[in-house]
Amino acid sequence: MGFFILHITGRIYGRIPKIVCQHLGLLENDNHWEITLSEAGLSCLPSQLRSLLAIILTTCSPSDPKALWENHKDDLSEDYMRAARAANDNTNLNCSLQIYNQALIDIENICISVNSKSLEHLGLHSPVRDRIDLADKDISRKMNYDIEALHTFISKSKPLLVTDQTVAYETIQGMIIDNKGGLIFLDAPGGTGKTFLLNLILADVREKKEIAVAVASSGIAATLLCGGRTAHSVFKLPLSMQISGTPMCNISKNSGQGRVLKTCKLIVWDECTMAHKKSLEALDRSLRDLRGNDQPMGGALLLLAGDFRQILPVIPKGTAADEVNACLKSSYLWD
Repeated sequence: MGFFILHITGRIYGRIPKIVCQHLGLLENDNHWEITLSEAGLSCLPSQLRSLLAIILTTCSPSDPKALWENHKDDLSEDYMRAARAANDNTNLNCSLQIYNQALIDIENICISVNSKSLEHLGLHSPVRDRIDLADKDISRKMNYDIEALHTFISKSKPLLVTDQTVAYETIQGMIIDNKGGLIFLDAPGGTGKTFLLNLILADVREKKEIAVAVASSGIAATLLCGGRTAHSVFKLPLSMQISGTPMCNISKNSGQGRVLKTCKLIVWDECTMAHKKSLEALDRSLRDLRGNDQPMGGALLLLAGDFRQILPVIPKGTAADEVNACLKSSYLWD
């Protein structure tokens, strides 16, 4: 809470509460978010509206999230309400509370997938959930894919592979089947179909109801991978890794993400050539600890992809030698 000194009617006040600051007009209000949700409620599906609210909560820092929920909770849960009415259960107060609770669960699931924060951390009350371990929920989200859609994608994509892609695909598939873990680097110039091949490999693993984690060094590259996120977001990489001797990922063994990394079949890291070598080394140390295995990457299979002909790690005020030293090829893991 900030410290404010205000002269009001000749008196001095210190440490004005947030709600008082809002009434005095010292803080930005949520009128634009109210208008956004109201307009979206006229044309969007409730599921789309829940996604919109989750994005606002996780990226826009509204000043009063509870008011946004209270003012629009009917629109946010309209589909659940309609289903209850069809079941002739709309007069039950407990049913209405359950409907709002289910909408909050959906919103919280989206928020957790975006920035790993619950509604309680974002200014809303957390929904009532069944007594199921949240770590298990994280794993179930990683396995919640449309198997038929994946099968269709695989059957259509495999015939499109060129000779070099086929060789790489079969080699990587062999390593996945052998389940020996290790590191493999997919090196090819930009525009030759690396992302297409990576998505096909990810689909293959997920079709078998196994966990495949997809990350990229940049946000744009992450959006091109199915289920992709940035490496810093998924691995909780430290921001000060360049000055740290032995950096580690900020992931505990009992957390949801820790459980995912312990059980995943494959980790794909696209545009890894842009990452500092200590990012890869921090992931190696963390996976060895999480999986209780002293092999490289804790015995997990890490598929790296990138192009050294493009951007290398950016070192502020560094020389060309500093950039080469920060490159993945200078890491002890490269061999």
